[in-house]
Amino acid sequence: MIDTHTHIYTEEFDNDRDDVILRAKSVGVKHLVLPNIDLSTLERIYATEKKYAPYCSVAMGLHPTSVTENYLSDLDVLKQEFIKRKFCAVGEVGIDLYWDTTTKLWQQKAFALQVEWALEYNLPLIIHSRNACDETLEVLHNYKSEKLRGVFHCFDGNLQHAQQVVELGFLIGVNGVVSFKNSQLPNLLNNIPLDFILLETDAPYLAPHPYRGKRNEPSFLLTIAEKIASIYGCDSKIVKEKTTENAQNLFRLFLSD
Repeated sequence: MIDTHTHIYTEEFDNDRDDVILRAKSVGVKHLVLPNIDLSTLERIYATEKKYAPYCSVAMGLHPTSVTENYLSDLDVLKQEFIKRKFCAVGEVGIDLYWDTTTKLWQQKAFALQVEWALEYNLPLIIHSRNACDETLEVLHNYKSEKLRGVFHCFDGNLQHAQQVVELGFLIGVNGVVSFKNSQLPNLLNNIPLDFILLETDAPYLAPHPYRGKRNEPSFLLTIAEKIASIYGCDSKIVKEKTTENAQNLFRLFLSD
């Protein structure tokens, strides 16, 4: 399995990060993708990548909830990181209209610029879209091309949105939300082939049942995979193998045994 979205570099893991990594490996998590948040997390994300190399891959971007009136200067700093080194994706980027709608225009412009980075560097996008599927898809349709690809992390749209995502060639990231009592994801997944699914935790957030309310961590990916297997009516081994293949293809990851 590959945890395609985890923030184990944040302070929530400062006291036991080594143990968190060991627990992930013990249940079969072969690799972690670490999406950046903003300028404040650069030092942490690089330090985590270095300490656990080659177990972690870094994605670089500006999270939509970190977009402020200074977004252009923030993006200038982050763009320099792409000049210095390689990343597995542009992320975590997108539009979030759940917490604050007053920054919508800034978010849309920041997202569009980072979509352009993805095309420039031929990288996938890791998209954060909350209460904003229509707005996010609208931006992506403006840049539609064979090089445009990525994943909608923690997908919160409806079936019509999901079908548009798949038609664009994007994948859908499924995390602990799929196990929540009132989640609509199980019904949605019944209409989306496993070819378009990625496993993720979004640790430390959104721990799956029965860990809900606790700090999430990559080892809980096993619980998520088993829940997805029950939805598709298949062995969890199939879910693990297919989603790992999907992740390796999207992020161009070459993992050693």
